[in-house]
Amino acid sequence: MVVSLQTSVTGGGLLAIGVTLLLAWLFYAITLHLAAVFFIGEVPSQRAAAAAVGPAVVSLLLQAYTTSGLLIFVTIVVTLLTDLIAISYVYRLKWTSAAPLVALHFAFAGVMGLALNNIFGLVG
Repeated sequence: MVVSLQTSVTGGGLLAIGVTLLLAWLFYAITLHLAAVFFIGEVPSQRAAAAAVGPAVVSLLLQAYTTSGLLIFVTIVVTLLTDLIAISYVYRLKWTSAAPLVALHFAFAGVMGLALNNIFGLVG
């Protein structure tokens, strides 16, 4: 009789969820700050950190339910809407001014995510 033990590095507990949320928040904050500096000009990085909390939480909450193509699309749209609301509120921009910043943030996050995936090979 052979016993197979499945072990997880993180254990899947609250610590893993907290660290994942922290890393997602940091990733969104960095990419948003880069996009904001490119779009607006010199802005404090604290604004990006404040605006990145909402999209990080929403994307992680909805990510658990994304199994098909349509649900992935819904997750992206809801995350972008959350990003639009957060950016508009934190940077005090109108919807029409915040929308290009959201698109730029999405592009920066996509490029940065692709680059990090190529460097570390995290997505199998």
